[in-house]
Amino acid sequence: MASGTASRSEDEESLAGQKRSSSQVSGTIPKRRSSSRFIKRKKFDDELVESSLAKSSSRAKGPSGVEPGRCSGSEPSSSEKKKVSKSVSAPVTPSPVPNPSLPKRMKKSKQPLQVTKDLGRWKPADDLLLINAVLQTNDLTSVHLGVKFSCRFTLREIQERWYALLYDPVISKLACQAMRQLHPEAITAIQSKVLFSKAEEQLLSKVGSTSQPTLDTFQGLLQKHPEAFYPARTAKALQLYWQLLKQYYLLDDQTVQPLPKGDQVLNFSDAEDMIDDSKLKDVRDEVLEHELTVADRRQKREIRQLEQELHKWQVLVDSITGMSSPDFDNQTLAVLRGRMVRYLMRSREITLGRATKDNQIDVDLALEGPAWKISRKQGVIKLKNNGDFFIANEGRRPIYVDGRPVLGASKCKLNNNSVVEIASLRFVFLINQDLIALIKAEAAKIPQQ
Repeated sequence: MASGTASRSEDEESLAGQKRSSSQVSGTIPKRRSSSRFIKRKKFDDELVESSLAKSSSRAKGPSGVEPGRCSGSEPSSSEKKKVSKSVSAPVTPSPVPNPSLPKRMKKSKQPLQVTKDLGRWKPADDLLLINAVLQTNDLTSVHLGVKFSCRFTLREIQERWYALLYDPVISKLACQAMRQLHPEAITAIQSKVLFSKAEEQLLSKVGSTSQPTLDTFQGLLQKHPEAFYPARTAKALQLYWQLLKQYYLLDDQTVQPLPKGDQVLNFSDAEDMIDDSKLKDVRDEVLEHELTVADRRQKREIRQLEQELHKWQVLVDSITGMSSPDFDNQTLAVLRGRMVRYLMRSREITLGRATKDNQIDVDLALEGPAWKISRKQGVIKLKNNGDFFIANEGRRPIYVDGRPVLGASKCKLNNNSVVEIASLRFVFLINQDLIALIKAEAAKIPQQ
């Protein structure tokens, strides 16, 4: 019994010691209210580095406030695990000091944007054309004078671009990637524009100017000297360039005639003046010349006035001079003539406008010209019982009759040879006088009966 009571007292003392150690631990770490839920979020690079350092330091030193014998000998309890996790997570805060690696990363990401912005004028086709032309001529001045790029570049811009393609790794890499993405047909078209080298010109200049070479001749030249000619050359291209050399007297058997030596080189205009002065020996009539000058000036002024008024009178002239008896028959009451078509009015009421799939009208003005400003139902021409014609405007735009506007929901009388203008389309309204006279006579007989 004495031994049992001694063991119990030892256990109670050990429990009391554990409570004191836990109270000391709780006294050193301030308590704070927090949720037990663990929310996962993405960590930045600096947080990952600091958290890994904190974990490694905590593993090396061991948790603060816990007996080393207890940690090394046995597993800690659940309450101790919570305290250890709190003590480790509390001091870990993101460092306010900026990481020097972030600005470098930002600068690297901005650099390609500036490069692509600078490469805006230089297309991949221009780069390929520049490279091929320089390899052929080895002269940037000749490239500037002889190559036609997508836009006009100065000699300095061409030099800077060539040096950038050679020595700037970023620009050369981007240019190579863009050139690889070109279509094969575009590459073929670019290669056909490459300048001719001096070796190629020497071989072509040996072909005689008096001979008449064919495509087989140039094809044989390509087969004999494959190392001298550019790989994309064809017999047709060689023939065209040879004709150009012949035109400018650049072949070996051609010689350029020297200019006449002297103080003044006689040109064509000077020779023509000398010939006219030597042949014109008649006496000049100043009065006649003055009259001719005045008459010429007057005629030019009249022609200019007629040209300005042509759009006003062309419809009238065409309709009056083109008027013939077959325009009217026994069933046509009136005719609406334009410059392109003519509309026959064979009923007492017709509608004017623009025909669509859902709207069918009698007179489709779209056949005369651009009618997108005309309403679908622009107007109605109606014949009264007394023989008078009236036009009513039912559209949004006004109709002009002899220069006077007819607004919407209003009407106007139409006379013979009246000019009707609808949205810049002009028509002449011609009345069949014989048929209208019969209608008027019949209308006059009806009240008498």
